[in-house]
Amino acid sequence: MAGRTPGKTGVEPLAALSLNTVAEQAANRHLDILGGFLAQDDPALPPGTRTVLLLGPREPGFWPALKTSPEWGGPDPVDRWSRRVIGGMACDLGAKALFPFGGPPYQPFYQWALRTGQIWESPVRLLVHHDQGLLVSFRGALALKEVLALPAPPARPCDTCSKPCLSACPVAALTPAGYDVPACHAHLSAAGEACMSGGCLVRSTCPVSTGYARMAEHSAYHMRQFHP
Repeated sequence: MAGRTPGKTGVEPLAALSLNTVAEQAANRHLDILGGFLAQDDPALPPGTRTVLLLGPREPGFWPALKTSPEWGGPDPVDRWSRRVIGGMACDLGAKALFPFGGPPYQPFYQWALRTGQIWESPVRLLVHHDQGLLVSFRGALALKEVLALPAPPARPCDTCSKPCLSACPVAALTPAGYDVPACHAHLSAAGEACMSGGCLVRSTCPVSTGYARMAEHSAYHMRQFHP
């Protein structure tokens, strides 16, 4: 396992860390590397950070694993699971774990995502991922001291898409102008059964999202957190 071990003068690195090594450790924890960027001398990140990797659910498998975890049944199970699992992974790799929750202040995950070249702003301004579409979500990030070789950016899916996201919302709460949160809540209270049970219609109508194996139960859980 890649990581760090005591040497003659203290803590020394083992064999050079690779993106594949991190990806394997993430997959073992039902997580995917959603993108990464090089960040040498970035004052907004922990000192010594050279590479940042964003982590999110790996499906199929993430939701059943979380529901059988020690955190399930208590308060904030998804965030507590993320702290334990990604925190442990960071320790194994000699990295620093960063999370999109726990603020204010909050880590700038939206801006970090755009830096990866694998996640973009969609026509409705939600983030869109080349594999997970508008269902992309982040459980945390790893700030690594190593410079890792990152893959070339794929094509942005929206560039060749018919953009059904622009007309999917029944009350046009999500548009290129931004997100009308009060209109969304009003719809969910009055006639939003489909969104509440299966997740946001804008997110699920994305052609890339339809090929991602996220369970409706997973989406419904987050809708209940957003609109109790």
